Amino acid sequence: MLLIIIGFFSGIIGGMGMGGGTILIPALILFLNIDPKIAQSVNLLSSVPMTIFALIIHIKNKNVILSLVIPIALFGVAGAIAGSFLANYISSETLRKVFGVFLLIVGILEVKKGIFNSTKPKCKN
Repeated sequence: MLLIIIGFFSGIIGGMGMGGGTILIPALILFLNIDPKIAQSVNLLSSVPMTIFALIIHIKNKNVILSLVIPIALFGVAGAIAGSFLANYISSETLRKVFGVFLLIVGILEVKKGIFNSTKPKCKN
């Protein structure tokens, strides 16, 4: 049941474009005691179908700018290859700490953005 809940919420976050891995990886590590390298692999593999369906919906809603996507995707693939090789040389404990610091920084930046940008309009009508 826990896997279903984790998958559902990571899918929602992924579909919104925020990256389901921000939910999936910590949940797998903290609640299911899975090794960080395995959790990252599970995240990457599970993101493929979620990404395809989210992308189809975003393209239909005209939320995709291909001139931005192409260079990001090309360099993203290069970075993914480099990161995969690098992960083989880093211990799981180090990866756990690095990912924890990354999540902490992202959380702080989001809170800061929410506090200091509260006067700006949230959406266009």
